[in-house]
Amino acid sequence: MGRAVMVGRGPTGAGVLVLSILIILTTEGCRAQKGDGCGPSVLGPSSGTLSSLGYPGTYPNNTVCEWEISVPRGNRVHFHFAELDIEDSDCQVNYLRLYNGIGPERSEIVKYCGLGLNVKELIESTGNQVTVQFMSGTHHTGRGFYLSYSTTEHTDLITCLDKGTDFPEAEFSKYCPAGCLTSTEEISGTIPNGYRESSPVCVAAVHAGVVSNAVGGRISVVSSKGIPHYEATLANNVTSTGGTLSNSLFTFKTKGCYGTLGLESGGVADTQLSASSVWEWNNIIGQHSEWAPSGARLKKEGLPWASSQNDQQQWLQVDLKREKRIKGIITTGSTLREYQYYVTAYRVVHSNDGQQWYIYREANSTQDKIFQGNINYLHEVRNNFIPPIEARYVRINPTLWHQRIALKLELLGCPMNAGWPKPEPRSRMPTSRHTPPPVGTKRPPHLGQTTHTPDIRNTTMPPHTDKDVAMAAILVPVLVMVLTALLLIVVCAWHWRNRKKSSEGTYDLPHWDRTDWWKSMKQLLPSKMVETEDSVRYSSSEVGRLTGRGAVPRLHAEPAEYAQPLVSGVTTLGARSTFKPDEGPDPGYSDPDLYDAPISPDVYHAYAEPLPASGSEYATPIVVDMGCHPSGGSSLNQPSTVCSFMGAGPACLLTRTDSSHSGRTAYDTPKNATGQVTPTEDLTYQVPQSSTQKPTGKS
Repeated sequence: MGRAVMVGRGPTGAGVLVLSILIILTTEGCRAQKGDGCGPSVLGPSSGTLSSLGYPGTYPNNTVCEWEISVPRGNRVHFHFAELDIEDSDCQVNYLRLYNGIGPERSEIVKYCGLGLNVKELIESTGNQVTVQFMSGTHHTGRGFYLSYSTTEHTDLITCLDKGTDFPEAEFSKYCPAGCLTSTEEISGTIPNGYRESSPVCVAAVHAGVVSNAVGGRISVVSSKGIPHYEATLANNVTSTGGTLSNSLFTFKTKGCYGTLGLESGGVADTQLSASSVWEWNNIIGQHSEWAPSGARLKKEGLPWASSQNDQQQWLQVDLKREKRIKGIITTGSTLREYQYYVTAYRVVHSNDGQQWYIYREANSTQDKIFQGNINYLHEVRNNFIPPIEARYVRINPTLWHQRIALKLELLGCPMNAGWPKPEPRSRMPTSRHTPPPVGTKRPPHLGQTTHTPDIRNTTMPPHTDKDVAMAAILVPVLVMVLTALLLIVVCAWHWRNRKKSSEGTYDLPHWDRTDWWKSMKQLLPSKMVETEDSVRYSSSEVGRLTGRGAVPRLHAEPAEYAQPLVSGVTTLGARSTFKPDEGPDPGYSDPDLYDAPISPDVYHAYAEPLPASGSEYATPIVVDMGCHPSGGSSLNQPSTVCSFMGAGPACLLTRTDSSHSGRTAYDTPKNATGQVTPTEDLTYQVPQSSTQKPTGKS
């Protein structure tokens, strides 16, 4: 049953053949679809629906799909086309073919190629196995195809696109195929009021709960006069829209058994309702609130049932006291604006004795049925059981919810009839009975995480899929991403560690202090500020190494007697400057790096040197005697005194000229704190020269 190897066209412009990879098997027989051009399809046990990829839009280029259909032995298959629109520019690669049989021994029944083909007759097979093949090459137009099939015993098979207006009879009976929820057509209306005449009949039948989308079935339709307004509701995963006045409507004949089972009316007592847990809390003013199972009655005002825990182990149970035939359920959320809680998906579990529990499943399915719940806290949602449940106990087991598990419900059905056939149990629960945990919690309400409404309407493939392939397709990219992230983290950590090691022992300077921009800016700042900014900072590790070398001698000097330059770092002096121009460093002298090492005290002179008045001579110092007193106690000749300064008041200028003294003078020798000359072994400051003598250039 697992034969699904075929060769088809891949999505390349040259039309290169590639191996198709999609294989989907159904539960029994040999129903399968494979290829990359398969549209939404349902392959039921005795009927189904097929469509091209992208329908009702244009199908893609260079794709192929094959459907292998088997019905029970002794039956044949026939097909009913709803639409057939295939571009006929090249019918060698654009076509739809039907074959008798499956595999190499199959034989062609018919081949279609053309736009807007109207195939009214039913196409029959000669046996119980059929292959449908759809091939597309390069094309520009064409919507593809949409068809239904069933066993030949259902001679009145219709398609999922047939509407009420297509049947002029007042009453008629037709057979609807499985898979009509693949249709994109909309319906308007609901039961019991009826559906607008423009609604697709089979889609409306699924909404009404007359037939199952997974199986299909026979419908009996009655047409009547239209009504002014059609209600919009959600039922059986089909949403109907509101509609306005129409000429006619249609409804469905049923065999009854659609009454309510007593929750809303009170026929079910509070003692017949129980739950896995109950949410209780006290508000800020001490008022007690209990969300008990007794509140889980449809249309009842007040608090609904809510569980104390939000997990998939919670349930609400209804004991009907005796076995009944249950054909549907209606649910709502909290119906309270201030508490917008509701269940968005759930399972139904049933039992006859309260010990052995079975999960509800649809006919010919091996998977538990997940019912679509509410989409808001207020409006009702209906789901029908096809086949019906016959049981005494029914449990609602929420699987998804919005903010918190909370609901109200009503069961639809009727008492048991001895003549009805007994349905087979769907699926036994792994545990025999749930034990309710301690009831209630003493905490105020809070909002949990929102779980999104599930997309339960999955009709693009039969129930069984290759789960291993799907799991591998998810896990492999995730593992690659995780390994890549770990590798990046290791590389970044290694790089950071090496960078940290390489930075140890360096001076801890700000970033802007290491740049050339700051070095150039210091030339524009006053010298005092530069001296302050040029203070060297060291890292803690460097200070430790410098301390081991011994204490650095500190420089003690009196303030300089001569003016200092206003701008530090200026190397070019004008012709009238009073400062000696730079003559280059002394032999053996190297300019220290202010950023890399401490300044040695014997590198720079503590005082500025006098510069020549003109040419290469040096300026003669001038001493201002504010009291017009002669200077005494000096070995120099007495100078002349001038007691006027440009006629601007008593200011005496004492000028001193050169003499025959050639030793260390008081003008060029630094003095100590008491004004005495401090003799030094090596002449540090330049002695002023006479105006007729050339400078020696000694410094």
